[in-house]
Amino acid sequence: MTAQPQIHPEIAKILAMLPQDDHAAAPDLDAWRGGEESRVPAPADRTPQLHEVRDATAATAGGDVPVRIYTPVEAESYGLLVYFHGGAFFSGSLDTHDGAARALAKESGLRVVSVGYRRVPEDPYPAGLQDCYHVVRWAAENGEELDWDGGTLAVAGDSSGGTFVAAVTAMAHDDGFETITHQVLMYPSVDLDFDEDRYPSLRENAVGYGLETPGLRPFNSYYLDSGADPADPLVSPIKREDLSGLPQALVITAQFDPLRDEGEAYARRLKDAGVDVTVSRYEQANHGFMVNFAWIPELYQAFVEAGQFLKGD
Repeated sequence: MTAQPQIHPEIAKILAMLPQDDHAAAPDLDAWRGGEESRVPAPADRTPQLHEVRDATAATAGGDVPVRIYTPVEAESYGLLVYFHGGAFFSGSLDTHDGAARALAKESGLRVVSVGYRRVPEDPYPAGLQDCYHVVRWAAENGEELDWDGGTLAVAGDSSGGTFVAAVTAMAHDDGFETITHQVLMYPSVDLDFDEDRYPSLRENAVGYGLETPGLRPFNSYYLDSGADPADPLVSPIKREDLSGLPQALVITAQFDPLRDEGEAYARRLKDAGVDVTVSRYEQANHGFMVNFAWIPELYQAFVEAGQFLKGD
Protein backbone atom coordinates (compact mmCIF):
# COMPACT_ATOMS: atom_id res chain seq x y z
CA MET A 1 0.00 0.00 0.00
CA THR A 2 1.34 3.42 -0.98
CA ALA A 3 1.91 5.76 1.97
CA GLN A 4 -0.23 8.86 1.97
CA PRO A 5 1.65 12.17 1.62
CA GLN A 6 2.25 14.06 4.85
CA ILE A 7 2.89 17.76 5.16
CA HIS A 8 6.50 18.59 5.98
CA PRO A 9 7.00 18.51 9.76
CA GLU A 10 8.57 21.99 9.79
CA ILE A 11 5.50 23.40 8.04
CA ALA A 12 3.24 21.49 10.43
CA LYS A 13 4.94 23.13 13.42
CA ILE A 14 4.22 26.60 12.09
CA LEU A 15 0.67 25.79 11.04
CA ALA A 16 -0.03 24.61 14.58
CA MET A 17 0.85 28.06 15.90
CA LEU A 18 -1.40 30.02 13.54
CA PRO A 19 -4.51 31.60 15.09
CA GLN A 20 -7.91 30.34 14.01
CA ASP A 21 -9.75 32.58 11.55
CA ASP A 22 -13.46 32.45 10.77
CA HIS A 23 -12.84 34.09 7.35
CA ALA A 24 -15.99 36.17 7.71
CA ALA A 25 -14.42 39.33 6.32
CA ALA A 26 -11.64 40.48 4.05
CA PRO A 27 -8.32 40.99 5.84
CA ASP A 28 -7.50 44.44 7.16
CA LEU A 29 -5.34 46.02 4.47
CA ASP A 30 -2.93 47.96 6.63
CA ALA A 31 -2.52 45.19 9.20
CA TRP A 32 -1.98 42.48 6.60
CA ARG A 33 0.45 44.45 4.47
CA GLY A 34 2.28 45.76 7.53
CA GLY A 35 2.65 42.28 8.94
CA GLU A 36 4.14 41.02 5.69
CA GLU A 37 6.61 43.88 5.41
CA SER A 38 7.67 43.50 9.05
CA ARG A 39 8.96 40.00 8.29
CA VAL A 40 11.21 41.09 5.42
CA PRO A 41 14.92 40.71 6.25
CA ALA A 42 17.20 43.72 6.06
CA PRO A 43 18.78 44.09 2.58
CA ALA A 44 22.17 42.89 3.80
CA ASP A 45 20.63 39.69 5.15
CA ARG A 46 18.71 38.67 2.05
CA THR A 47 19.69 35.47 0.30
CA PRO A 48 20.81 34.03 -1.98
CA GLN A 49 23.55 36.54 -2.66
CA LEU A 50 23.81 37.70 -6.28
CA HIS A 51 26.16 39.79 -8.36
CA GLU A 52 23.81 42.80 -8.28
CA VAL A 53 20.32 43.79 -7.17
CA ARG A 54 19.07 47.24 -8.08
CA ASP A 55 15.80 49.14 -8.18
CA ALA A 56 14.75 50.85 -11.39
CA THR A 57 11.75 52.29 -13.18
CA ALA A 58 10.34 50.70 -16.32
CA ALA A 59 9.08 53.47 -18.58
CA THR A 60 6.39 51.39 -20.28
CA ALA A 61 3.71 52.22 -22.81
CA GLY A 62 1.25 52.25 -19.90
CA GLY A 63 3.30 54.48 -17.61
CA ASP A 64 6.18 54.15 -15.18
CA VAL A 65 6.32 50.91 -13.17
CA PRO A 66 8.79 50.23 -10.35
CA VAL A 67 10.91 47.13 -10.92
CA ARG A 68 13.79 45.39 -9.19
CA ILE A 69 16.47 43.87 -11.39
CA TYR A 70 18.44 40.82 -10.21
CA THR A 71 21.71 39.92 -11.92
CA PRO A 72 22.98 36.48 -10.87
CA VAL A 73 26.55 36.74 -12.17
CA GLU A 74 28.61 39.17 -14.19
CA ALA A 75 28.25 38.49 -17.91
CA GLU A 76 28.04 40.30 -21.23
CA SER A 77 24.44 39.28 -21.85
CA TYR A 78 21.55 37.38 -20.28
CA GLY A 79 18.27 35.74 -20.91
CA LEU A 80 15.43 37.56 -19.14
CA LEU A 81 12.75 36.48 -16.68
CA VAL A 82 9.93 38.84 -15.68
CA TYR A 83 8.49 37.89 -12.29
CA PHE A 84 5.06 38.73 -10.85
CA HIS A 85 4.71 38.36 -7.08
CA GLY A 86 1.66 36.85 -5.38
CA GLY A 87 -0.56 38.28 -2.66
CA ALA A 88 -4.23 37.95 -3.72
CA PHE A 89 -3.80 41.08 -5.86
CA PHE A 90 -3.87 43.38 -2.80
CA SER A 91 -0.67 42.49 -0.96
CA GLY A 92 2.86 41.33 -1.62
CA SER A 93 5.60 43.61 -2.90
CA LEU A 94 9.07 43.75 -4.35
CA ASP A 95 10.37 43.30 -0.80
CA THR A 96 8.14 40.47 0.43
CA HIS A 97 9.01 38.36 -2.62
CA ASP A 98 12.63 39.44 -2.89
CA GLY A 99 13.87 35.99 -1.84
CA ALA A 100 11.87 34.22 -4.53
CA ALA A 101 13.19 36.56 -7.22
CA ARG A 102 16.74 36.01 -5.97
CA ALA A 103 16.33 32.24 -6.03
CA LEU A 104 14.91 32.30 -9.55
CA ALA A 105 17.87 34.38 -10.73
CA LYS A 106 20.41 32.13 -9.03
CA GLU A 107 18.99 28.85 -10.26
CA SER A 108 18.14 29.95 -13.81
CA GLY A 109 21.12 32.18 -14.55
CA LEU A 110 18.67 34.68 -16.03
CA ARG A 111 18.48 38.37 -15.26
CA VAL A 112 15.21 38.73 -13.36
CA VAL A 113 12.94 41.77 -13.55
CA SER A 114 10.50 41.74 -10.62
CA VAL A 115 7.43 43.91 -11.17
CA GLY A 116 6.09 46.29 -8.51
CA TYR A 117 2.66 46.39 -10.11
CA ARG A 118 -0.28 48.42 -8.86
CA ARG A 119 -2.50 46.65 -6.35
CA VAL A 120 -6.18 46.70 -5.53
CA PRO A 121 -8.18 48.34 -4.06
CA GLU A 122 -6.24 51.57 -4.63
CA ASP A 123 -5.85 50.77 -8.32
CA PRO A 124 -8.79 48.74 -9.66
CA TYR A 125 -8.61 45.88 -12.13
CA PRO A 126 -6.98 45.71 -14.67
CA ALA A 127 -4.23 48.13 -13.53
CA GLY A 128 -1.93 45.49 -12.02
CA LEU A 129 -2.35 43.11 -14.94
CA GLN A 130 -1.62 45.89 -17.41
CA ASP A 131 1.54 46.82 -15.50
CA CYS A 132 2.78 43.23 -15.73
CA TYR A 133 2.07 42.99 -19.44
CA HIS A 134 3.61 46.34 -20.20
CA VAL A 135 6.80 45.47 -18.31
CA VAL A 136 7.20 42.31 -20.39
CA ARG A 137 6.86 44.36 -23.56
CA TRP A 138 9.24 46.98 -22.12
CA ALA A 139 11.84 44.30 -21.37
CA ALA A 140 11.76 43.07 -24.95
CA GLU A 141 11.82 46.59 -26.39
CA ASN A 142 14.70 47.67 -24.14
CA GLY A 143 16.83 44.59 -24.53
CA GLU A 144 20.00 46.59 -25.08
CA GLU A 145 19.56 48.38 -21.76
CA LEU A 146 19.00 45.03 -20.01
CA ASP A 147 21.85 43.25 -21.84
CA TRP A 148 19.32 40.79 -23.22
CA ASP A 149 20.86 38.14 -25.42
CA GLY A 150 17.74 37.99 -27.57
CA GLY A 151 16.98 34.43 -26.50
CA THR A 152 14.98 33.48 -23.44
CA LEU A 153 12.22 35.87 -22.39
CA ALA A 154 10.31 34.06 -19.65
CA VAL A 155 7.54 35.00 -17.25
CA ALA A 156 6.98 33.53 -13.79
CA GLY A 157 4.64 34.15 -10.89
CA ASP A 158 3.35 32.61 -7.69
CA SER A 159 -0.30 32.32 -6.62
CA SER A 160 -2.08 35.43 -7.96
CA GLY A 161 1.17 36.19 -9.76
CA GLY A 162 0.55 32.91 -11.54
CA THR A 163 -2.84 34.28 -12.59
CA PHE A 164 -1.01 37.18 -14.16
CA VAL A 165 1.43 34.82 -15.91
CA ALA A 166 -1.43 32.96 -17.57
CA ALA A 167 -3.22 36.18 -18.48
CA VAL A 168 -0.09 37.92 -19.79
CA THR A 169 0.86 35.02 -22.05
CA ALA A 170 -2.68 35.04 -23.44
CA MET A 171 -2.61 38.80 -23.99
CA ALA A 172 0.75 38.54 -25.72
CA HIS A 173 -0.48 35.77 -28.01
CA ASP A 174 -3.61 37.72 -28.92
CA ASP A 175 -1.49 40.80 -29.68
CA GLY A 176 0.84 38.83 -31.94
CA PHE A 177 3.72 39.29 -29.48
CA GLU A 178 5.28 35.83 -29.71
CA THR A 179 8.57 36.63 -27.96
CA ILE A 180 7.75 34.97 -24.61
CA THR A 181 9.58 31.63 -24.56
CA HIS A 182 8.65 30.09 -21.16
CA GLN A 183 6.07 30.44 -18.43
CA VAL A 184 6.39 29.24 -14.83
CA LEU A 185 3.20 29.11 -12.77
CA MET A 186 3.83 28.46 -9.09
CA TYR A 187 0.69 27.11 -7.33
CA PRO A 188 -1.38 29.44 -9.53
CA SER A 189 -4.85 30.79 -8.93
CA VAL A 190 -6.46 30.29 -12.34
CA ASP A 191 -10.17 30.01 -11.47
CA LEU A 192 -11.76 32.69 -9.31
CA ASP A 193 -15.06 30.81 -9.19
CA PHE A 194 -14.78 29.53 -5.62
CA ASP A 195 -17.56 26.93 -5.75
CA GLU A 196 -16.18 24.20 -3.48
CA ASP A 197 -17.54 21.47 -5.75
CA ARG A 198 -15.41 22.53 -8.72
CA TYR A 199 -12.19 20.85 -7.59
CA PRO A 200 -11.61 18.07 -5.03
CA SER A 201 -8.67 19.90 -3.45
CA LEU A 202 -11.00 22.72 -2.38
CA ARG A 203 -12.58 20.23 0.01
CA GLU A 204 -9.60 17.98 0.74
CA ASN A 205 -7.45 20.94 1.80
CA ALA A 206 -10.23 23.21 2.98
CA VAL A 207 -8.81 24.07 6.40
CA GLY A 208 -5.65 23.66 8.40
CA TYR A 209 -2.99 24.26 5.77
CA GLY A 210 -2.49 28.03 5.78
CA LEU A 211 -4.51 29.16 2.79
CA GLU A 212 -8.04 27.92 3.45
CA THR A 213 -10.99 27.45 1.14
CA PRO A 214 -13.38 29.55 3.26
CA GLY A 215 -10.91 32.42 2.98
CA LEU A 216 -10.59 32.42 -0.79
CA ARG A 217 -13.57 34.64 -1.46
CA PRO A 218 -12.81 37.19 1.32
CA PHE A 219 -9.13 37.35 0.35
CA ASN A 220 -9.95 37.91 -3.30
CA SER A 221 -12.82 40.29 -2.58
CA TYR A 222 -10.64 43.37 -3.07
CA TYR A 223 -9.88 42.17 -6.61
CA LEU A 224 -13.41 41.06 -7.47
CA ASP A 225 -14.96 44.22 -6.01
CA SER A 226 -12.59 46.34 -8.10
CA GLY A 227 -14.13 45.09 -11.33
CA ALA A 228 -12.45 41.72 -11.94
CA ASP A 229 -15.13 39.36 -13.31
CA PRO A 230 -14.48 35.65 -12.55
CA ALA A 231 -16.07 34.76 -15.89
CA ASP A 232 -13.43 36.80 -17.76
CA PRO A 233 -10.55 34.58 -19.03
CA LEU A 234 -8.07 37.31 -18.06
CA VAL A 235 -9.31 36.95 -14.47
CA SER A 236 -9.87 33.17 -14.52
CA PRO A 237 -7.45 31.98 -17.22
CA ILE A 238 -8.79 28.41 -17.17
CA LYS A 239 -11.94 29.80 -18.81
CA ARG A 240 -10.07 30.78 -21.98
CA GLU A 241 -11.50 28.68 -24.81
CA ASP A 242 -8.34 28.31 -26.90
CA LEU A 243 -5.02 27.79 -25.11
CA SER A 244 -3.06 26.82 -28.22
CA GLY A 245 0.03 28.75 -29.22
CA LEU A 246 1.07 29.65 -25.66
CA PRO A 247 4.67 29.26 -24.42
CA GLN A 248 5.99 26.05 -22.92
CA ALA A 249 4.99 25.83 -19.28
CA LEU A 250 6.10 24.54 -15.91
CA VAL A 251 3.22 24.31 -13.43
CA ILE A 252 4.26 23.74 -9.80
CA THR A 253 1.59 22.71 -7.33
CA ALA A 254 1.44 21.73 -3.65
CA GLN A 255 -0.29 18.65 -2.27
CA PHE A 256 -1.86 20.50 0.67
CA ASP A 257 -3.17 23.49 -1.28
CA PRO A 258 -6.85 24.20 -2.00
CA LEU A 259 -5.72 25.53 -5.41
CA ARG A 260 -3.82 22.35 -6.33
CA ASP A 261 -6.40 20.83 -8.65
CA GLU A 262 -7.23 23.96 -10.63
CA GLY A 263 -3.54 24.48 -11.39
CA GLU A 264 -3.21 20.89 -12.57
CA ALA A 265 -6.46 21.14 -14.56
CA TYR A 266 -5.07 24.23 -16.29
CA ALA A 267 -1.90 22.30 -17.12
CA ARG A 268 -3.98 19.51 -18.66
CA ARG A 269 -5.86 22.01 -20.78
CA LEU A 270 -2.57 23.51 -21.97
CA LYS A 271 -1.32 20.04 -22.89
CA ASP A 272 -4.55 19.22 -24.70
CA ALA A 273 -4.06 22.43 -26.69
CA GLY A 274 -0.63 21.29 -27.84
CA VAL A 275 1.48 23.28 -25.37
CA ASP A 276 4.60 21.59 -23.97
CA VAL A 277 3.81 21.32 -20.24
CA THR A 278 5.55 19.92 -17.18
CA VAL A 279 3.56 19.51 -13.98
CA SER A 280 5.35 19.05 -10.69
CA ARG A 281 3.47 18.48 -7.43
CA TYR A 282 5.40 18.90 -4.16
CA GLU A 283 3.83 16.36 -1.84
CA GLN A 284 5.03 17.80 1.48
CA ALA A 285 4.10 21.38 0.66
CA ASN A 286 1.27 23.85 1.13
CA HIS A 287 0.27 27.00 -0.74
CA GLY A 288 2.99 29.63 -0.72
CA PHE A 289 5.81 27.23 0.07
CA MET A 290 8.27 28.71 -2.42
CA VAL A 291 8.07 32.06 -0.63
CA ASN A 292 7.47 30.91 2.97
CA PHE A 293 9.43 27.68 3.21
CA ALA A 294 12.27 27.90 0.69
CA TRP A 295 14.65 27.41 3.63
CA ILE A 296 13.62 23.75 3.71
CA PRO A 297 16.07 22.07 1.30
CA GLU A 298 13.65 19.60 -0.25
CA LEU A 299 11.20 22.44 -0.95
CA TYR A 300 13.86 24.81 -2.28
CA GLN A 301 14.21 22.12 -4.94
CA ALA A 302 11.25 23.77 -6.68
CA PHE A 303 13.52 26.69 -7.57
CA VAL A 304 16.17 24.29 -8.83
CA GLU A 305 13.53 22.63 -10.98
CA ALA A 306 12.33 25.98 -12.30
CA GLY A 307 15.92 26.92 -13.12
CA GLN A 308 16.47 23.70 -15.03
CA PHE A 309 13.26 24.23 -16.98
CA LEU A 310 14.25 27.78 -17.88
CA LYS A 311 17.73 26.65 -18.97
CA GLY A 312 16.28 23.81 -21.03
CA ASP A 313 18.04 21.13 -18.97
